[in-house]
Amino acid sequence: MGFTDFLSDAGLALLENWTKTRSYIVGYGPSQADVKTFQALKSQPAAEKYPHAYRWYKHIATFESEFSSLPGDPTKEYTAYGPESSDLTVNPAKAPEKEDDDDDDVDLFGSDDDEEEDPEAVKVREQRLAEYAAKKAGKTKPAAKSIVTMDVKPWDDETDMAELEKSVRSIEKDGLVWGGSKLVPLAFGVKKLQINMVIEDDKVSLDELQEEVQEFEDYVQSSDIAAMQKL
Repeated sequence: MGFTDFLSDAGLALLENWTKTRSYIVGYGPSQADVKTFQALKSQPAAEKYPHAYRWYKHIATFESEFSSLPGDPTKEYTAYGPESSDLTVNPAKAPEKEDDDDDDVDLFGSDDDEEEDPEAVKVREQRLAEYAAKKAGKTKPAAKSIVTMDVKPWDDETDMAELEKSVRSIEKDGLVWGGSKLVPLAFGVKKLQINMVIEDDKVSLDELQEEVQEFEDYVQSSDIAAMQKL
């Protein structure tokens, strides 16, 4: 798959995930892979949103005067680097961090040692129970999102690919944001559309989305989910 355009959040998220565990795009030193990826960015990634990509960008910028002398193939585009489809499917769930919570210090249910409880103690316990319930109710989990790459195949080499892509992007859903795309050669002059998107997992069904894409039967022969990565 490789990197996609860096104008979309999906493309920048791929770079962010790639640089989380890497100082360089490939290998253990700066190369033309870093040069091409660096030059594909219109500006430095936002430090707060993409801290790892930002760190990598600032580091590679220190080699800017040496770009032409760095090792590697200067004819390769930045899309030749980055994650393959097999890399994207491996995404171990990150263990949730322990919340800084003082609930463990609160005896919510009191003690059964005394047959008769002090009314004031009952009042305090009930108040704490109400506060605890309100606190838990106020905690909302962020929506789970995924970066998805879809391949859309036309009928033949005479299919209008611009209209095909226009039709696909016309699908609008709550929780769906279309990203970058490119045409990938198949055979005999036929090219498929490879398009990226970010979806909210609870709101968008990929099966239903593919069914909607398939409805553009004048252009679309079939579609496949080429890669998927949790954000």
